[in-house]
Amino acid sequence: MQLKDKHILVTGASVDSDIGLAICVALASQGARLGLIGRRAEALEATLTHIHAMTPTQEADVVPAHYIHAIDLAELDTIVPTIKQLVTLHGPFDGLVHSASFQGYSPLKTLKPSQIGQYFDINFAAAAMLLSAFAKQQQANAGASLILIGSAAGQKGLKGRCLYAASKAALTSLVKSAALELADKHIRVNCVAPALVSGSKADKQFAMLGEQQAEALKAAHPLGIATPTDVADAVSFLLGPHSQKITGATLNVDGGFLAG
Repeated sequence: MQLKDKHILVTGASVDSDIGLAICVALASQGARLGLIGRRAEALEATLTHIHAMTPTQEADVVPAHYIHAIDLAELDTIVPTIKQLVTLHGPFDGLVHSASFQGYSPLKTLKPSQIGQYFDINFAAAAMLLSAFAKQQQANAGASLILIGSAAGQKGLKGRCLYAASKAALTSLVKSAALELADKHIRVNCVAPALVSGSKADKQFAMLGEQQAEALKAAHPLGIATPTDVADAVSFLLGPHSQKITGATLNVDGGFLAG
């Protein structure tokens, strides 16, 4: 219960997000009070139902009051006022996990200008605006920990994924500068960067590959492919009390993918 009574905002918290859902369950199981953000209210309600089913039963008067708020983070102008509204309703935050992400393939020969915004609005610009909101007075408690979910793709070239990789690389740079800017407020900023993560998206990726390519991709993760729970454990560590002197860092949860 290292996060007991901590008020944490999680984006990309819809029930059909493997990583976002695992993060929500992990944080709730440690006593955190969660604000869940996503585009679809019904998918967020399903996450709440799943959280209550997966977390230990507690006395009614101490059950954290999780809540949802539907918002499209691509509408960048709405982010700062939304955070202000949530703080007015629920109190200042102790943490943020920006798990929302736009994924896909963007081969250079078929690249369209409209694709650039698709990747960068959610993966980078929304993250920057969330950090801006948390930097404002009385939006975050001293000691707050802000975590952006990046990707090993931001640190290693991948064919056909230049826009996704570039948007995630931007996050690793963003956390360094933001960590310096927010240190005087005693707010930490870090990035968790998985490689391939087991789940529905990985299953689709393997289905697109031939048997030989699939085996090569698995072999590129010498410790094995990470699970959503592995990512959630890293997030829990960076939110919790055992990482108080870690800021501006990118923690790779990649099964050794970047070591080769």
